[in-house]
Amino acid sequence: MKILSANQIYQSDKATIINRPISSTDLMEYAATKCVDWIVEHFPKKDHIIHIFCGTGNNGGDGLVIARKLIQDYYQVITYVINFNEKRSEDFILNFNRLLEINHKVIDLNEDYSFPDIDTKDLIIDAIFGIGLTRTPNGFVKEIIQKINGVEAKIISIDCPSGLFVESAVTDRDSVIRANWILTFQQPKLAFLLPDNEIFSENFQVLDIGLDTDFIATLSTNYYTIDQDLAQNIYKARQKFSHKGSFGHSLVIGGSYGKIGAMVLASKAALKSGSGLVTAYIPKCGYEILQTSNPEVMVEVEEEDDLQYFNFKVNPTVIGIGMGLGMKSKTQQGLEFFLKENKNKLVIDADALNILSNNKEFLNYLPENSVLTPHPKEFERLVGRWENDFEKLEKLLHFSLKYKCIVILKGAYSAIAYQHKIYFNTSGNPALATAGSGDVLTGIITGLIAQNYSPFEASILGVYLHGLSADVAIKNTCSQETFIASDIFNYLNQAFKQIRL
Repeated sequence: MKILSANQIYQSDKATIINRPISSTDLMEYAATKCVDWIVEHFPKKDHIIHIFCGTGNNGGDGLVIARKLIQDYYQVITYVINFNEKRSEDFILNFNRLLEINHKVIDLNEDYSFPDIDTKDLIIDAIFGIGLTRTPNGFVKEIIQKINGVEAKIISIDCPSGLFVESAVTDRDSVIRANWILTFQQPKLAFLLPDNEIFSENFQVLDIGLDTDFIATLSTNYYTIDQDLAQNIYKARQKFSHKGSFGHSLVIGGSYGKIGAMVLASKAALKSGSGLVTAYIPKCGYEILQTSNPEVMVEVEEEDDLQYFNFKVNPTVIGIGMGLGMKSKTQQGLEFFLKENKNKLVIDADALNILSNNKEFLNYLPENSVLTPHPKEFERLVGRWENDFEKLEKLLHFSLKYKCIVILKGAYSAIAYQHKIYFNTSGNPALATAGSGDVLTGIITGLIAQNYSPFEASILGVYLHGLSADVAIKNTCSQETFIASDIFNYLNQAFKQIRL
């Protein structure tokens, strides 16, 4: 799904009004109805009061429609208009008058406002500012936002938490609504997917409000989300007369004394994702561990405790490297030699990334379309610090373009940079924040490339399946706290089944 700018959303509104055709008032009515449907489904009890705070623009207009519809559905509603601007949009005025027509009193909040008493069991709906905000709220409006945040009641923001910029960094974190839910229209917003904004966007739900999809298809963007539809489009079903040779040979390289477990996980993940053959290249100290843990995996060894020579004998389809590798000087020297001579597709993780950070010139040896899988700290070592998440995304794109590689920046909504574009994964949950989870991801992606998925396809599909496995686990029997990396294998089959439907 495309992630659009605020201006592109406005363009889509206008195109919808012209092409459907539909009035802006009716479009607002439809969008607000979608919000009300969600609210009624999730807050069916009507023994609490719903406090709706409205601005004077179209976001406030949405809030006024929501108020009217909830009143008509017999909810207890108190509506407030924050008069920060004498200018009111036409749709705001129309829906303000519609509220008056049903004898609903609207409370004005001016500079001399008195903030209402709100019970913890009540619900707050934030419809103050929308996605077009470009200036930080201040004065009494900021005070109201702070008071709303200070109430222990649940908060729903309409389209965007008021005070949040959807395309740039927040400059005053005390001036932004901290929403429990965001009901956003038609497309996800970039700001919701960034760690810096976690406290402002606990959960968000994209509501289809019927904007012109043909027009949206014509819009250009650098940002997308990865969802089940995309994963299903990438997935390749197996043919009846396939054999293990049809699905490639994965070589995983890594391990050192005390860190062989990373290779156990990575090699098993390559197998579990469907690689026809898997070989692990490890130091001798891990031989018995790996052969016992993963009998389906072939093993090659060299030095006793650490790798140095990288002189494997197999002829792999793809190589995943770095898991548990260690940072010994001889290992770093060996990796340089390997990178200079290598002609295979690469998936690079963990200590191999750290060695690249220590020796930036090694980056020039990477084959085109190599896949790098750093977590944020590993990425920082590669590119340096950033001021905010928007600058981080710029660095991510620049690095990917400079070295002609695919970078998977791991985390919630893992970001995949490739050819001027960034794709944000929508599967997964905090259960994956556990040791070894990244080793499994590297193995999955390596195994998919072995099966003739392109490195980009394998990155998209691998990240989605990895996250989906954790979603399935938590939906079934696991808790986020007790979930460990090897549990991914127990649910990866169900993840595959879901995208085959």
